[in-house]
Amino acid sequence: MLDSLPIWAIIVGFAALSLGCYELAFRAGRWWQARTPGEQEGPNGVLVGSLLGLMAFLLAVTMGMAADRFDTRRGLVVEEANAIGKAYLQADYLPDAEAEQMRVLLREYLPLRIASDDAEQVQSNIRRSLELHAEMWAIAAAVAKSGHSPDLVSSFGESLTDVVSLNQTRIVSGLYARVPETVLLLLLAGSILSLGMVGFTAGVAGQRSVLSAVVLVIALGATLTLVIDLDRPQEGFLQVSQRALSDVQQWVGSPPP
Repeated sequence: MLDSLPIWAIIVGFAALSLGCYELAFRAGRWWQARTPGEQEGPNGVLVGSLLGLMAFLLAVTMGMAADRFDTRRGLVVEEANAIGKAYLQADYLPDAEAEQMRVLLREYLPLRIASDDAEQVQSNIRRSLELHAEMWAIAAAVAKSGHSPDLVSSFGESLTDVVSLNQTRIVSGLYARVPETVLLLLLAGSILSLGMVGFTAGVAGQRSVLSAVVLVIALGATLTLVIDLDRPQEGFLQVSQRALSDVQQWVGSPPP
């Protein structure tokens, strides 16, 4: 549900709902205090402090989850770049004709591994990558069956296996290994309700600081923005660098036209 909304829309909606909830809760606190002027509402300050502490803990845990997944994606880019470069070099272990075919396929394969922010392009690249896997593996299998330099071909086969395996690993890491949406919804709802409690406490006390409420909304909103941004590999302000793959592409050359 959240993926269908841009990050800025989520944060603007969060800020509007938070401030609206704060104002409504403040008015409710004023109404309650006017209705029962001699009655004490209880340790509201302690309750608000506990809620804000709980939200800080949940934000810290969720931030750690999102940051770990971001670091994993970044590491996989470097690992795949190294695997492709190694396979390209070890293509020399094959007979001349097959080696040239393999290098051509790897040159075509490498640009497909550079992440795109276009969802349709990503799916197209994944499909073409699978087709190239089959073509490369067919060449390697044919050379292996021919008995050409078994040790060298076996070493190349291991490198090609790494290339194929990292494809699925990056797909899972980029598209499916996400912070559970339930956790993000809990953070959004909990933050809004916490701000509502702050407003209610201010209403019961008969005084409030609009500046403090705005600063709290900005602080929570900025943290939530960072969490959501880290969890979206195909959009946002923080993007996983594809420099390692781009460097290898410059080294091996452009794919055939």
